[in-house]
Amino acid sequence: MIRQAKGKTPRRPPPKKPSNNQKDPVGVYCRVRPLGADDEECCIEVISNTTIQLHAPDGLKANRNGEYKETQYSFKKVFGIKTSQRELFEDVAKPLVEDLIHCKNGLLFTYGVTGSGKTHTMTGSPGQGGLLPRSLDMIFNSIGPYQAKRYVFKPDDKNGMEVQNQVDALLDRQKRDSQTTVPKTPTTRRIDPEFADMISPEEACKADGVDEDSSYSVFVSYIEIYNNYIYDLLEETPFDPIKPKWNGAGTPLRNNIEFIPPQSKILREDQNHNMYVAGCTEVEVKSTEEAFEVFWRGQKKRRIANTQLNRESSRSHSVFIVKLAQAPLDADGDNVLQDKNQVNVSQLCLVDLAGSERTSRTRAEGSRLREAGNINQSLMTLRTCIEVLRENQMCGTNKMVPYRDSKVTHLFKNYFDGEGKVRMVVCVNPKADDYEETLLVMRFAEMTQEVEVARPVDRPICGFAAGRRQRNQAFKEELTRRLEERGGPVDGEFPTVLNQLLQSFPPLPPCEISGPNDDVTLPRLIEALEKRHKIRQMMIEEYNKTANMLKSVLQEQDSNILSKENFIQEQRGKLGEKDKMIQNQKNEIDRLEKKSKMLEYKIDILQKTTNIYEEDKRSLQQELESREQRLQRELSEKRRMESRMQGMVTDAKLKWEKECERRVNAKQLEMQNKLWVKDEKLKQLKAIVTEGKTENRQPQRPSREKDKVPPKRSASPSPVPTGPPVRPLHRRSHSAGGERWVDHKPTSNVDLDTVLQPNIPNAIKVNAPNEKALSKCDKYVLTHQEVASDGEIQTKLIKGEVFKTRGGGQSVQFTDIETLKQENPVAASRKRRSSETDPDGEPMDGDWTDVETRCSVAVEMRAGSNLGPGYQHHGYPKRRKP
Repeated sequence: MIRQAKGKTPRRPPPKKPSNNQKDPVGVYCRVRPLGADDEECCIEVISNTTIQLHAPDGLKANRNGEYKETQYSFKKVFGIKTSQRELFEDVAKPLVEDLIHCKNGLLFTYGVTGSGKTHTMTGSPGQGGLLPRSLDMIFNSIGPYQAKRYVFKPDDKNGMEVQNQVDALLDRQKRDSQTTVPKTPTTRRIDPEFADMISPEEACKADGVDEDSSYSVFVSYIEIYNNYIYDLLEETPFDPIKPKWNGAGTPLRNNIEFIPPQSKILREDQNHNMYVAGCTEVEVKSTEEAFEVFWRGQKKRRIANTQLNRESSRSHSVFIVKLAQAPLDADGDNVLQDKNQVNVSQLCLVDLAGSERTSRTRAEGSRLREAGNINQSLMTLRTCIEVLRENQMCGTNKMVPYRDSKVTHLFKNYFDGEGKVRMVVCVNPKADDYEETLLVMRFAEMTQEVEVARPVDRPICGFAAGRRQRNQAFKEELTRRLEERGGPVDGEFPTVLNQLLQSFPPLPPCEISGPNDDVTLPRLIEALEKRHKIRQMMIEEYNKTANMLKSVLQEQDSNILSKENFIQEQRGKLGEKDKMIQNQKNEIDRLEKKSKMLEYKIDILQKTTNIYEEDKRSLQQELESREQRLQRELSEKRRMESRMQGMVTDAKLKWEKECERRVNAKQLEMQNKLWVKDEKLKQLKAIVTEGKTENRQPQRPSREKDKVPPKRSASPSPVPTGPPVRPLHRRSHSAGGERWVDHKPTSNVDLDTVLQPNIPNAIKVNAPNEKALSKCDKYVLTHQEVASDGEIQTKLIKGEVFKTRGGGQSVQFTDIETLKQENPVAASRKRRSSETDPDGEPMDGDWTDVETRCSVAVEMRAGSNLGPGYQHHGYPKRRKP
């Protein structure tokens, strides 16, 4: 057979899709599987039928210092551990199957961590069929009586369907029946025990509102996406069962059969811009058992591939596609309408995604690590697409969704663009080991249900009258009955209308002619036939009258119908205008809703920004208050220090004024002594000069008292003292003044009985200071005794001023120390100054040799003074510490 090559034709523009602004959010459901053991730690709690709560495990809290807190997540519905497979199907998959029968697409995928129950939810087990077998059972229960014969619908390898005539379909059926490898009827097929009794008969269900005037056919395909490559699990691969084969490791393959890896498939786009797998095998099935057997054949091939290629089944995505082709019957209601444009193809995709888990936890290496990386990359691409869709819808942006980054998202991009409903079942394992992975799954699910998908529109239907199949069936039954009743009543039934009409004519006379001279039989027969002819003519006239009357009635009915149709057209025109108005209003509402969402999003952002600024304001205000308080404390401390420094400056000023005054007085006294010494020298010089004349005269020191008789001076000059001698028996302390003093003398002090004693008049003498005594005085002096370095007792007068404190008490600030020292003039360690000597060299007692003279001069010591402490004799130098 020679086929003529077809030239490339320009691509037809895609048909304009009817706009639909109604959107529905992605339906996200959550199913919690039971724990493997009763003693395992649980991290999930079902709060209500729409909310679950995650608890961080105890070990994780200890390691992370309580970083994880209890979080709640809401879903469209939550299915607990006691939920049956039937309840899950009723809420999740049944609406998608009903939409499939009504020419609408659907996508259902399971998502979760490895071991969370995704495969059990999708496939199930014997007696507990999952979503897939129940969906197939509902489809065939609904369209069973209205299925077309096999090969009436045929895939065109471009994601479409063609309608074959009866002859081509019959030839294909005969060709299929001639193949020995394919069973002739599903009834002779032996059911695999692995998927037998998936669904009990009492759990069977069917859809309502199935179009009886259409014919249906179901096609299934099964693909696998592994390492971002697409493989057809229903593709036939040839093998040689005799010749042994070897793998790359040098070991024979299992069952001595060569395993040929399937070839990867590519994605293409059809004329309606829908994505499909090019070259994928599509098998037409006519029952639930046959469809599930095809699915199980693909599962076995998948297991063999995983075994031979040493890979895990959880490392790939499996997609089971159910296509439902339906076309209306012709006007007679007997055959499918031979028009490709009237064929509607809807599909339901059931996806079992690979497990989401961290490679650090699985400790995968080599090829397993690459597999896990590809799986995580495809799931990450799915999350990215969901995030971009959510951002575009909430913020009004128009970012490009990266569908092409992964085969999974590229294959199902039409569903997110508005080609059908999208639903997701999140399967979670409540054990504590999967807490971190489950937390990521919950976040992705929470984000997914915020994405809205355009609601699919209803497909247009043909303009034929309804009830064609029933009328055709009734006509066939009536025709069969009439054919059976043509010879009279059959099985006691009444005669037909034809027999009743024949019986209404006059009976025919005997038609046998007795001889050539029989002139009676023929005239009698002619008369009977003429009577019958007259009756027939009368019946024809009556029939014509009735037909004309019926025709007039029909014409009147046609005119009425035409007027009603015109009225209906007018009403349709008005309805179209109303629809346009409603559509414009819907568009305006959608625009306002979109604007409202965008404003709400901006308000949320502004609210968050305001909260941040409020927190910053509060923190800055608190910092400002703390700084103000610190500044106030510093100011008060500064004022206190200023007052203290002012007091210290005043004290230092007074102290230095006294010191300066003392030093000036001392200097004046010293100058006076020098002048006196010079005068004495001059007098001595004068006396030497005039010695001959005044031998008996002695120079005298001028006395301050006029009535004082000067003593006789010796022949040698007396030593010059460094200061004026003080003769009083008692000296007055500099502390004596107008202030009142607290004279603190401890009981441990020793009474020295010396000539000079500190005397403070108008003083309160105490043994221990007390607040009552301090509150009455302005000055304070402490008499302290200690042993000096030479073994003598040294007395110190520690002076201070009394101040009132803020708390109402009294405080003393020490300002001066006065030292009183006692010396023994006859001690061996002391050196005596040589007194004046007589001309023979004998020592003579002078003015500075007696005790009274030496003890009559005292010097007061203050802080900073250059003079020695206490009372010292002027004839002795200042002692230094050894």
